[in-house]
Amino acid sequence: QYGIVLDAGSSHTAMFVYKWPADKENDTGVVSEHSMCDVQGPGISSYSSNPPAAGTSLVHCLTQALQDVPKEKHAGTPLYLGATAGMRLLNIANPQASDAVLSTVAATLKSYPFDFRGAKILSGEEEGVFGWVTANYLLENFIKRGWLGEWIQPQKKTLGAMDFGGASTQITFETRDTIEDPRNEVMLKLYGQEYKVYTHSFLCYGRDQVLKRLLSKLFQAESYQATISHPCWPTGYQKSLWLSSVYDSPCTEKERPSLALNTTVNVAGTGNSSLCALHLSKLFDFTICSFSRCSFGDTFQPQVSGKFIAFSAFFYTVDFIQTVMGKPVRMPSDLKDAAETICATSWSELLQKAPNLEKRLPDYCAVSTFIYLLTTKGYNFNNHSFPNIAFQKKAGETSIGWALGYMLNLTNMIPAEKPSSHKSMLYNYWVLLILLFVVSTLTSLMTAVCLLRRSKSLTI
Repeated sequence: QYGIVLDAGSSHTAMFVYKWPADKENDTGVVSEHSMCDVQGPGISSYSSNPPAAGTSLVHCLTQALQDVPKEKHAGTPLYLGATAGMRLLNIANPQASDAVLSTVAATLKSYPFDFRGAKILSGEEEGVFGWVTANYLLENFIKRGWLGEWIQPQKKTLGAMDFGGASTQITFETRDTIEDPRNEVMLKLYGQEYKVYTHSFLCYGRDQVLKRLLSKLFQAESYQATISHPCWPTGYQKSLWLSSVYDSPCTEKERPSLALNTTVNVAGTGNSSLCALHLSKLFDFTICSFSRCSFGDTFQPQVSGKFIAFSAFFYTVDFIQTVMGKPVRMPSDLKDAAETICATSWSELLQKAPNLEKRLPDYCAVSTFIYLLTTKGYNFNNHSFPNIAFQKKAGETSIGWALGYMLNLTNMIPAEKPSSHKSMLYNYWVLLILLFVVSTLTSLMTAVCLLRRSKSLTI
């Protein structure tokens, strides 16, 4: 059987085709990623002025899905589209445009022979929780098949999940602490086990929106002069920007200047890591907390505990640090040092190291510094807890993200109750027969050896 989920993120859309064994019952087996396809172009929220183009952008990947899923399975294959923070922002800024984009996307999806089950905008909390479900499902932390074929609940703790997208970032983990803000508490019952999960999504704290907000702070600091310096960009790198490219988002709207938005500003990199960190720290508000403890922005957060998996832009940034810059990231100081090294590296040197990453290269200094501030100052990871974070893109051969958890939930593949033992009866019979065969064979051999020894002793 197959299932298709389109992850309509803020910066791009990805299509995942999932597959599970044909004899899979409702609560057995592990779903795996059969194939994936990156939609060319930006996320669907960028088509607010031309909604039909949002639907058209998906055609290439949907055509691939027709090939990836056997024709006889098309009609029974559920198809979902979930939109995340980019569409959440568009829905805030222009609800009519948001509705129009979703409608045209739904019309495109309905035109394919799959079982289309809806296109919707996920809340930040849904995005966080489904990412947590995906990671723990793939790592078999909820349930796994025992060596006799029975379903067992492993004595392992769940992993926390941290997602860093284009427009928002999420942190989700199981906790025994009291969750003081009910908006951050989710109770889940999976395979007969109850989980109390803390989750929070920070809108406007995704990679792309952070970079826009940083530019806005820099423009403000230098009074919108014709040329401004950018401490997070490498020396030797400069670019002219329209004010409209920075102030086209609800995340920067409150700081929009009275200047015409078609004004251009020349921005030149200075590679100053300490000044870069200073400006990025202004994106966090640690001054207010109406709970016993907070992360930032008056947001309650219990103390982080256990192991975590960090994916999306968390993974890509740390992977760049380790593979391109050749620096390990095991402790908070490693991340801080790596960010400072990137900031101090000139544009020409960065291009030599990674010419194929030219588009994103100027921003690695800012993003690395932001991740350091977010994890240590924001989420309060320290020298003891930071090493428990694994920066990963996949678990096995399946991408980690909210998409699989979303499909598992909507297709009821993770039941609330524990699977009954009869699911594995046939498998158990085979195991029992093999064991009986082995025991009888060993018994026969031992009997033969004893008889042989006895006959020898009688002969003597």
